[in-house]
This record gives sequence, structure tokens and C-alpha cells, in this order.
Amino acid sequence: QVQLVESGGGLVQPGGSLRLSCAASGSIGSTYTMGWHRQAPGKQRELVATITSGGSTNYADSVKGRFTISRDNAKNTVYLQMNSLKPEDTAVYYCNADIRSFTFSVRNYWGQGTQVTVSS
Repeated sequence: QVQLVESGGGLVQPGGSLRLSCAASGSIGSTYTMGWHRQAPGKQRELVATITSGGSTNYADSVKGRFTISRDNAKNTVYLQMNSLKPEDTAVYYCNADIRSFTFSVRNYWGQGTQVTVSS
């Protein structure tokens, strides 16, 4: 069984910063690409950023220059540092990861989501 657990969401003023964390746990053999998505009320879920096991990153245009994705492979954890936050960044943020467990071949796993609200 593999689980992803996010933390670090909350309420922040425009221009502020938050750091999200997502830790994968369970019967993990290897962790490959990890990433963050978000879903605002009434909108479809969208990609925010991804990072490969080798450290290559990819960002949505809307967050380039403001958000930074990183990972700690030893801890099977991915982070999202969010700076210069805007009200339009308000959403539930979900992490996901491609993981090969001891039981199954590579599958895509999702966390339960963490709320980020940017408001004055």
C-alpha cells in the first residue's frame, strides 16, 4: 500500500509565501516523476509543476518564476515553494507520483489535497 500525504496549506495574504510538502510512504520500490496539480472552485484540475527523479522540472506558465518544485529522494518527498502568491492561486493542491511498489508495477498515486487560500 502506498500513500501520499500533503501538508503546508493555509491562508496567506497576496504577495505572501507558502511551502507545501508531500511525503510518499508504504511499500515503495522506486519513485519516479512527482508533481503538483491544483483545482480551483468550478474549474478543472490543472498541472502546476513536475519533477523527475533526476531533477528535471516543468512548470505551468502561470506559476513560472514564482513557484519552485523540489524533492528529497531519500525521503520520497516533494515540495512546492510558492512565492508572490496571487488570489488566483487559490485552490486545492494535490500531489501525485509515479511509484513502483513492492507489489505492483508503476502506478500513479494521488494525495488527498491541501487547501491554499490567498486573500487579504
